[in-house]
Amino acid sequence: MAHQHYKIYKPFGLISQMGSNNVKEKRTKRFISELYDFVEGSMAIGRLDEKSEGLLLMTTDGKLSDTVNRSGIEKEYYAQLDGSISPEAIEELQQGVEIGIAGKKYRTKPCAARLIKEDPGFPKAHPLLRVGTHRPNSWLSVTLTEGKFRQVRKMTAAVGFPTLRLVRVRIGSVTLQGMNPSDVIDFPDMPAVLNLE
Repeated sequence: MAHQHYKIYKPFGLISQMGSNNVKEKRTKRFISELYDFVEGSMAIGRLDEKSEGLLLMTTDGKLSDTVNRSGIEKEYYAQLDGSISPEAIEELQQGVEIGIAGKKYRTKPCAARLIKEDPGFPKAHPLLRVGTHRPNSWLSVTLTEGKFRQVRKMTAAVGFPTLRLVRVRIGSVTLQGMNPSDVIDFPDMPAVLNLE
């Protein structure tokens, strides 16, 4: 049987997995499975944490998932930061910064980072993010070829500008364009579009 692939706009507050065996988690958390009647065996390719939004790809093909995760494919994020980020801080991010991963120090690989001057036009932030209650803020585009746990958040905090809101807008050539939060689209061409066939 052919594998199934999906493209999702993950909203704030959902975990990037189908469910959990943890009783407390089952009771207190919300999972990606509530968005759609996914085919059995569907799994997220990479993760977005509960408070992050944006593009998430899913597949029933475990091999494809591994390939995407190991391929160094570009992932672009828009981060709304607490404060107006300085050119110096952007340069630091581009060159790589030291963050903590599983209790060890890790230096991030050089990446693309640039200030977004115009409003990216996302739907209103979830009230729990309390975006309007902070100092002036700024939007930054960060493009990574690696994906450590909460990496973008740790990177912007390391240069003094914590991330208030994080939206993944692109994986390779696949974008969020034309999608709204909670949208799920059947995406049979995903391997070809990602150049992984």
